[in-house]
Amino acid sequence: MGDDSDWMKLPVDQKCEHKVWKARLNGYEEALKLFQRFDDTSPEWAKYQGIIKKFVTDSNSVAQLKGLEAVLAYVENAHVASRTVGEVLSGVVCKVFNQPKARAKELASDICLMYIEIEKADIVQEELIKGLENKNPKVVVACVETIRRALCEFGSKTVTLKPIIKVLPKLFESREKAVRHEAKLLAVEVYRWIRDSLRPPLQNINSVQLKELEEEWVKVPSSAPRQSRFLRSQQDLRTKFAEQQAVAGSDGDCEDVADSAPQVDPYELQDPVEILSKLPKDFYVKIEAKKWQERKEALEALAMLAKNPKLDNGDYGDVVRALKRVIGKDTNVILVSLAAKCLAGLAFGLRKNFGTYAGNVVPTILDKFKEKKPAVVQSLQEAIDAVFLTTTLQNLSEDMLAVMDNKNPSIKQQASLFLTRSICLSTPSTLPKSLLKPLCAALLKQVNDPAPEVRDAAIMALGTAMKVAGEKAVNPFLADLDKLKVDKIKVIASNVELAGGKKGGGAEKGKPGTKAQSEAPAKSAGAPKNAPLYKVRRHDLALIVEVCDELAAAVLPASCVKMLDSSNWKERLASMEEFYQVVEQMDIGAMPCQALVRMLAKKPGWKETNFQVLQLKLQVVAVVAQRGRFSKTSASVVLDALVEKVGDVKCGGKAKDALTAIGEACSLSWIAEQVVSLAFAQKNPKNQAETLNWLANAMKEFGFTGINVKAFINHVKTALGASNPAIRAAAISLLGVMYLYMGASLRMFFEDEKAALLAQIDAEFEKMQGQTPPAPTRGAIKRTGGQEEGEEAKEEGVAGDIMDLLPRTDISDKITEDMVSKVGDKNWTIRKEGLNEVAAVLSEAKFIKPSLGDLPITLKGRLSDSNKILVQQTLSIMQQMATAMGPALKQHVKTLGIPVITVLGDIKNTVRAAAMATLNSWVEQTGMKEWLEGEELSEELKRENPFLRQEVLGWLAVHLPTMRSVPSDLMLCVPPLFGCLEDRNVDVRKRAQDVLPVFMMHLGFDKMNKATGKLKPASKDQVVAMLDKARDVMPAKSAGPAKAAPTKPVSSVHPAKALSGGEGQKAAAGKKPLGKGKEEEDKSGPIFTMVPNGKDLRVKDEKSLKTLKWNFGSPRDEYVEQLKVQMAPCVAKWLQEELFHHDFQHHIKAINSMIECLEEEHEATVACLDLVLKWYTLRFFDTNTSVLMKALEYLKLLFLSLSKHNYHLSEQEANSFIPYLVLKVGESKDVVRKDVRAIMGMLCKVYPASRMFPFLMEGTKSKNSKQRAECLEELGCLIGFYGMSVCQPTAAKSLKEIAVHIGDRDTSVRNTALNTVVTVYNVCGEQVYKLIGHLSEKDMSMLEERIKRSAKKTLASTAPTPKQGEEKALPTHPNASLPQKPSNRAQIRLNALVQSQQAEPSHVCPVGEFHLDLDLLEQLESDQTSVVLPDLVKHKLGDLLDPVIIPEPKLRPVPTHFDELHAGPSSTINLVISQVASGDINTSMKALAQIDEVLRQESIAEVMVGHTDQFLIATSLQLRLAHSTHMADTRLPREDIFKLYSCAIGNMLTLFGVARLAREASMGVLKDLVQGLVTVLLDPRIEESQEGQQLIRSVNMLLRRLFEASDQTNILSALLVLLQDSLLSSAGSPKFSELIMKCLWRMIKFLPDTISSLTLDKILLDVHNFMKLFPKGRLRKLKTDMPHRTLQTLLHTLCRLAGPTILDHLSLIEDKSESELEAHLKRVVNLFTGSLSLMTDEVLGEIFKKISSKENSKEVRFRFPCNYCVGLEPTPGRDELRPSVYQERLKILRQLHGLENNNKVQYLQEGMQIPVNFAAD
Repeated sequence: MGDDSDWMKLPVDQKCEHKVWKARLNGYEEALKLFQRFDDTSPEWAKYQGIIKKFVTDSNSVAQLKGLEAVLAYVENAHVASRTVGEVLSGVVCKVFNQPKARAKELASDICLMYIEIEKADIVQEELIKGLENKNPKVVVACVETIRRALCEFGSKTVTLKPIIKVLPKLFESREKAVRHEAKLLAVEVYRWIRDSLRPPLQNINSVQLKELEEEWVKVPSSAPRQSRFLRSQQDLRTKFAEQQAVAGSDGDCEDVADSAPQVDPYELQDPVEILSKLPKDFYVKIEAKKWQERKEALEALAMLAKNPKLDNGDYGDVVRALKRVIGKDTNVILVSLAAKCLAGLAFGLRKNFGTYAGNVVPTILDKFKEKKPAVVQSLQEAIDAVFLTTTLQNLSEDMLAVMDNKNPSIKQQASLFLTRSICLSTPSTLPKSLLKPLCAALLKQVNDPAPEVRDAAIMALGTAMKVAGEKAVNPFLADLDKLKVDKIKVIASNVELAGGKKGGGAEKGKPGTKAQSEAPAKSAGAPKNAPLYKVRRHDLALIVEVCDELAAAVLPASCVKMLDSSNWKERLASMEEFYQVVEQMDIGAMPCQALVRMLAKKPGWKETNFQVLQLKLQVVAVVAQRGRFSKTSASVVLDALVEKVGDVKCGGKAKDALTAIGEACSLSWIAEQVVSLAFAQKNPKNQAETLNWLANAMKEFGFTGINVKAFINHVKTALGASNPAIRAAAISLLGVMYLYMGASLRMFFEDEKAALLAQIDAEFEKMQGQTPPAPTRGAIKRTGGQEEGEEAKEEGVAGDIMDLLPRTDISDKITEDMVSKVGDKNWTIRKEGLNEVAAVLSEAKFIKPSLGDLPITLKGRLSDSNKILVQQTLSIMQQMATAMGPALKQHVKTLGIPVITVLGDIKNTVRAAAMATLNSWVEQTGMKEWLEGEELSEELKRENPFLRQEVLGWLAVHLPTMRSVPSDLMLCVPPLFGCLEDRNVDVRKRAQDVLPVFMMHLGFDKMNKATGKLKPASKDQVVAMLDKARDVMPAKSAGPAKAAPTKPVSSVHPAKALSGGEGQKAAAGKKPLGKGKEEEDKSGPIFTMVPNGKDLRVKDEKSLKTLKWNFGSPRDEYVEQLKVQMAPCVAKWLQEELFHHDFQHHIKAINSMIECLEEEHEATVACLDLVLKWYTLRFFDTNTSVLMKALEYLKLLFLSLSKHNYHLSEQEANSFIPYLVLKVGESKDVVRKDVRAIMGMLCKVYPASRMFPFLMEGTKSKNSKQRAECLEELGCLIGFYGMSVCQPTAAKSLKEIAVHIGDRDTSVRNTALNTVVTVYNVCGEQVYKLIGHLSEKDMSMLEERIKRSAKKTLASTAPTPKQGEEKALPTHPNASLPQKPSNRAQIRLNALVQSQQAEPSHVCPVGEFHLDLDLLEQLESDQTSVVLPDLVKHKLGDLLDPVIIPEPKLRPVPTHFDELHAGPSSTINLVISQVASGDINTSMKALAQIDEVLRQESIAEVMVGHTDQFLIATSLQLRLAHSTHMADTRLPREDIFKLYSCAIGNMLTLFGVARLAREASMGVLKDLVQGLVTVLLDPRIEESQEGQQLIRSVNMLLRRLFEASDQTNILSALLVLLQDSLLSSAGSPKFSELIMKCLWRMIKFLPDTISSLTLDKILLDVHNFMKLFPKGRLRKLKTDMPHRTLQTLLHTLCRLAGPTILDHLSLIEDKSESELEAHLKRVVNLFTGSLSLMTDEVLGEIFKKISSKENSKEVRFRFPCNYCVGLEPTPGRDELRPSVYQERLKILRQLHGLENNNKVQYLQEGMQIPVNFAAD
């Protein structure tokens, strides 16, 4: 009792949640009473909103029953009940429907119906249909019963029938009798509401069940069903219905109250069938065969496929053209009739998708009406009626009018009859006056035709037109017709029965065409009632088990079937062998494929443990698929099992063979999607990897036709993110195969992947470059000869932007003079032929360059052609041109675009529509700016043509609102616009009024008001009044075009509706919100929305200047408005209101919401990250500190999250955010600066430090001293952490700008500048003095003092000895470590890095192209506090190719079990290369030895592919370490250092001996390598040592091999850039520049042999950049003229070799007109045309004269081993040698060393006396 008294004192809501069931029971009882008493708006309802689900799911059945009663009362009475529908119904379905108590189920069903009554029918239906998938049959039965009750009581208007009908066939397949019984009752109930529309979807169910249904359907009353229960919003209808029932006493009088069920189109209930791939492989061959029997076979095969009620969309162009040929040209009337039936079937099955072909076939059908045989005529009528339903009368009007003048009376009669049937299906809106006028004129001619049947048909058509359009519209055209005929037309009009069911008596008896007119609409209006049209072939049906057993038993031996499930594996094996033999010999027609494959699943089925039996099963599947009529239904039976076995070691190959066979039977496009989906639904990584491998191979065999790329991309991304390396490798291999077919566009899908993964993908793509896709050997492509090409274009899903990446073709050479003359010929047939040729050229090229020769001028003449068909063809060609040319179309706007506007004034509606479509397609590519510039548009508006004016004004009303700004020339259109406001045509006046506010939006009210001064007084008053009205509805100015302009005719768009929306919005804004609850409900969804390709489109718009670039000193209103427009589709509506609210409190709320959803909506946040960052830059300009601090808090969390997910900012995101963040580092408040510093530290995790450097350098130019100081300190931190490589554009330029601030008047700026330079000193030592340039004595003394103090601190910090157990630090240069006490900024950065690493412990690769930051590694190795690597572990290099598992390498001790952790050769190579750059000489040499071992073994040297640059960078770093650190350290033995040099140079010699690896070296890496090697040659310390001479020889040999084997373009570019940098650097050695120039001379000498392998565009771009930095005047001011001569010699030689074509290689130079290079090349080319050989000898003679002179002999002479200097010593006593002598000696050298002339570079060691010797004299 004590316990009872405890819970009895609790409130009701707490009792309902009590753990004691009696307490809950009592609570439910009391709650039931309360629910019946509460007012429907009482706040007490909210208490129970969160716990109401527990009433339903109570574990105690007694309490649950009472809880259900309470829930029913709650749903019936509570105003908040609608919010609980989802959770309550899920509980009802799962926890109540499975209860044994009938009362519980009844209450649950009542609850469902009550939720429907309170307007939640869609959610109820969704939950109940989900319940049909429950494994418990009781739940399924209850769900079906509830659905049936809902449909019976509420009717089909409330309960959606389509999802119910889709699940009915599955319910009929259930094994449970109760489920099938309820399904039958539900089917009967559905039949009550939609009648025969239910028959087609259920044609595939079991025949016995279908027969039972037919019997039940017969019993259904014929009266229309009515709903008996009403929604809350229908209560007035319920009352009215009850009243009418009482008054009328019958159902018939209530039709206006409770309408019968809406008519359901059976077409919408069908699943589309793909038939193109099912056509016979020889269809196109047979249909053109000479024997009519073969043509008939092809047509009959197509007719069978075309009977499917709903066809999948695809490219039916070839099929339609084939049918058109048969109808138009075949003499066999049987075939014509059959082709017409096929055409009708396609039109019925495709419906609107067939509309694109309608215009092609209608003229042919009309012309074929000359046949008089009734069967042919009837077939043609059915075909043309079916085609009409896919298009509009307006689209066919031209073809109709063209045949009206035909001489054949049968054609005229049938054309009129077709017109009659078409008009009968039309409405007044689809039969406007502009269309009615030409049709009536043509029909009136036929009214007086001599043939009576033609006259009667014309009168019938006129009467039908009068019925549809009204007498008022038709009577004006009948003015000249005699009264007798007019009366006859009116009689027919009164008797016509329209498609809508209006009363009509029928046509006069005996009039021809009456029957056809009345019957055709009935056939066309709905789906045909003929059963075969919907009947699906039997082998496509999903058969039940019993039927399968019967069918299999009929074809298989009894012993075979009996032993299939034997427990003895030998018997099963014998059974399968017999099974296999029977299937191999079985006739294709008698093979029940589905039954056979279902038999294979018989126990033990695919769980078979004996691999021999399992292999036979897989072979049987393959044979059945190859030999039988294997459908997708049959494939679905076995696919899951095949995928499960594809990774099996013994059976995997057979499973793949079976999959391939099924692919041939059902198309690869379908099976591939199914197989990949099944594979990734499993957890077996082996199956997933092998599935991807099979698919990659299948694509090569089947081709790429029909492959749904979009569907595969998601699966491939999943595979790329898998932890198993085999899956990743298989995914990358699959991408390589797809790359063969898609090209570089495929990479766009994976831009967001991690850099390491993207590098692997790029490497795979590089392997595939140059390869062509193999010809398909299997599948539908091979059989049909490419019939699915159009389908592929549709299903492949490759976006238009991706297709634009394809190279464009120059078609100017194909536009011949003959073609242009044909287009301009006087004979229209020749003109048409010329236009056809132009269209063919455009179709063949697809993507073209803008050069078209004389074609634009000729096409312009065709736009005014007297033949309107040619005008339309020209417009079609121009649309084709727009798609093919893209944005480059702008240059043709004035020539071709403006004349299209003139065509808008054509009297024919179809011509105007074509012109508008062309205009829109052009604007979509060019934008509006070019169209508005100049006077052309205003001149067009001045034309007194109502058609032209209304079309142009409507076009402007659509496009002008999307523009951010307009040219000033738009003002020229204002006077004609005012004239249009007073035009006589009402449509023109209306359009002018609609466009007036849009003009005012751009030009302003004042300008337009001022323009009225030239009007007459009466006109001025009217126009000013209109301007005042327009000002009130003037729309807000758009931030930019949201989307491309529509291509449909603008005349169909009424701009007034768009403008009137402004008033509605204002009115709505003035209303108060409905309530707080509604507002909170709206905020429950996601705050960010992922817009596909949204970010890419915004970047594209910004680059093309369609939107403002995010660059301002302070944000203007137009930037804010633009951002608001761009964010609208990306963020929730309520959030956008908060973001752009004028009150800062709303901004804080918005930021809090974004913080809460940051992790949950990470992907959506990244999708609109550019917009989010832009919004926060606006907050940086706010004066409210609270908002600013909250914004910085979010940004810290955001960048931490981005770092965790390895996201890297794009350039657009960085450029729109970082400059404004830099502004805030100068904030006066310390708390703000502290947060900004932290964000700066985090930014380096998501954006390369080298790219942040320029932003900070710009910040040092600020007038704010705090900002300068903070930026300088940040620069010091970047250099300290990442080394000198972050200094952009060059270290010298950056350090000079930083050093300027040492003399700043502000103390803090001076100090930070000094600290930054000291940090540089710690990184690069004494070289800092060369980098900073000249300083004043005062500044230099301060710097030197600061450096001395820094050195003392460094020594003090390194003095303590390491503790026991710590590893001994490596000996390093004393200046190589940072001070022990870091700055405040450095500490903040360290904290940020530590936090991010703690948040995600996985290794984050350093930023850089090859994931190796050299300066950071160098600093880490030279730093006393660096982590020390232990002795290198000996790796088993022979096993490099075996995939093993390894974690990502980190700077930590290597475990002893290292070999066991490897993930593969790539990871091992990465780790060994990272050890090459080690500061420990022994570690580096051991790593180099292992690399050398790999390179020397040809079998495994390929594992270095993709790592060449990485290795060369690490080796270059080691050379720099040896030069700057090891050589300066007297404690290190010189022998060790020279050994290190020898190892490094030996490795590179071996690497450059492998051609493929040598060609991988990029230009930047070669530049650094050559620079390092030349620096070694110039090092006096090396030359003075004993081992130095041998080292110099080795370096020379390496350079020779480098120049021979590396990519010639890259090495020549590297030398040019090195020369440029050496001349720019004041700190560099003059000898360095001389040696680089001598290298260039040698390269020039061998250009004749290497010119073919050079990319001249790149070389000339480098020369252009050189000449831009060193113009001719500056070059001549240098101490020596050799740079000038070297450059001239290079250019002269290139001109001599390339000839005048060298001028075509300036494509990479943007400002060619301002470049000295182009002018110089033109002069040289002109000179060479006359005296090329003489000039060459003169130039070379001058060079060699310089070389062989005594004064320069020592300067240019090279010291190399004697065996490299044969025959090249100057002859004693001679001051010069002729060039021919040197050429002869070089030839001898080539022969001596066995070098071919076609080698990439014949360099250095061949003739070391001329002109290069790298050893310093």
